[in-house]
Amino acid sequence: MALNKVMLIGNVGRDPEIRHLDNGVAITTIALATSETYTDKNSGQRTTNTEWHNVVLWHQLADLAERYIRKGTQLYVEGKIRTRSWEDRNGQKRSTTEIIADNVQLLGRREDSSAGAQPAATAAPARFSPAAVAATQSASTINDDPNSGNTTP
Repeated sequence: MALNKVMLIGNVGRDPEIRHLDNGVAITTIALATSETYTDKNSGQRTTNTEWHNVVLWHQLADLAERYIRKGTQLYVEGKIRTRSWEDRNGQKRSTTEIIADNVQLLGRREDSSAGAQPAATAAPARFSPAAVAATQSASTINDDPNSGNTTP
């Protein structure tokens, strides 16, 4: 038996990067920061470690992320870890590890001191299927389960 499951709660570090493939499929990439704070036993100082995660959203998740997720948005993400490799223009082998999201839930937004800040998502989130996302296009939980027919290329 094997399990590849990731659950993260964090804050979006920059506005999502959205692209569309030639066949119209949307892909959104998000930089998600998760932090842990602890007190060092020796010095007594509080230390915060931040880990950055590359999160990839496909299809309806990507479309809704483009409309609702911005820098500072707090998210709950479920998905799987995927590592991919390629050769860059200089012939160097490169690799990256990503979280391929199949469920995203908007939890809110950090306070933004800029004048053009958008309000936080304050409604209690509800879960629903990709078909319901397409029907409503306005909910705070986004689910793009690859087993539902929306397969990630």
